[in-house]
Amino acid sequence: MLAAIGSAAGLGNIWRFSYVAGENGGAPFLIIYALCILFIGLPIVIAEISIGRNARGDAVLAFRHARPDRAWYLTGGMAVIGCFFILGFYGVIAGWSLKYFVSALSGHLWITDNYSTYFSGYIAQPIEPVIWQAIMMALTVIVVAGGIQKGIEAANRFLMPVLGLILVFLAGYSLTLDGASQGLAFLFAPDWSAFTRPSVYIAAIGQAFFSLGIGMAIFLTYGGYLARGHSIPRAAAIIVAGDTLLALCAGLAIFPAVFSFGLNPAEGPELAFITLPGLFQLMPAGKWLAILFFGLLVGAALTSMFSILEVPVAYFIRRTGLSRRTVTVALGIIIFSVGVPASLGYSVLKSASIGSRNILEFYDYAISNFLLPLGGIATALFTGWGWGKAKALEESDFHDSTIGKIWLFCLRFIGPIFIALAFFSVSFF
Repeated sequence: MLAAIGSAAGLGNIWRFSYVAGENGGAPFLIIYALCILFIGLPIVIAEISIGRNARGDAVLAFRHARPDRAWYLTGGMAVIGCFFILGFYGVIAGWSLKYFVSALSGHLWITDNYSTYFSGYIAQPIEPVIWQAIMMALTVIVVAGGIQKGIEAANRFLMPVLGLILVFLAGYSLTLDGASQGLAFLFAPDWSAFTRPSVYIAAIGQAFFSLGIGMAIFLTYGGYLARGHSIPRAAAIIVAGDTLLALCAGLAIFPAVFSFGLNPAEGPELAFITLPGLFQLMPAGKWLAILFFGLLVGAALTSMFSILEVPVAYFIRRTGLSRRTVTVALGIIIFSVGVPASLGYSVLKSASIGSRNILEFYDYAISNFLLPLGGIATALFTGWGWGKAKALEESDFHDSTIGKIWLFCLRFIGPIFIALAFFSVSFF
């Protein structure tokens, strides 16, 4: 359970949620995001866990076991391949977080007055960002090589309470600042005109998938380790509630402070690495708060990286028959290599843009708006239509209940329709 919660509680909740919410008007985004979590995210998480527990295997085996007469196993294969790119992208941001944590701890972060120059100068280097990325990947490999209980569960048993305490402390401190009420209004008082903008819906669906890790087969993989006596709906509800609460706490920690010091909440991806360091320098005890915040980012990154790596590791252990340690190290090297071009997209590969986006921005865009929703819609369609109503209700622990029928309705219609509309909007708006 801790491993699954840790997979959801990652950079998507803190770094990405904060800037996406800021770019999309705060409260309108938050409302749509909550609805996406409830009617799309939670049903798919339940579906993934159900498929995984039924098969007791990796992502590909789970779909093949459920319907050996159909090509649904390609959904699992797509998730395994997708994890290479997702973790490659994730490792870059995780490396930035570790760099800032160490710099805040050593005091090096406070020798500049211009954090835009500091950040752009750092990512423009061809070597240092790759080194920090490699360190985060190495830490991930070490933990995952230890297995679920001795590795991932043990690490999350320490990291999750610490992350929760740090975030609650930062949120509590932020709410005591003068002008914090403006940040609360930004998060909870909606501008109703924003609900007419398709981009807000696209962002909310993409963030829901990125934050929960839907479409990566993480919950499907962990479902294989869930005992029959555990209620899948209850486990999924705890995971989703914890994920959403963490994102909300991140908003409460960041936006009241941003408004208190008159900063722009729509700073984009650089919010955590340019805006907030300048903010910490202005705040009482800000340097200590910066250490806590960037430590939080590092811990959150690791909990998700463990889970993302576990998906291809589980598959290739079965396919190759090699030891967990050998497979984990080999995949760690390959995935690190996949992420290196994204890290170098600000330096030696700066000219290698894809449309108007550099390599890292393209990874983020393609993963959030296409790869994860595509995996999610395939899982929803399989569970809602391909698996069979009776089998889906039985394996999910809903049986022939009213709430089970509502769950199937969400998987059959609500999720696929809204995800398809998001695809349409991405293409035409």
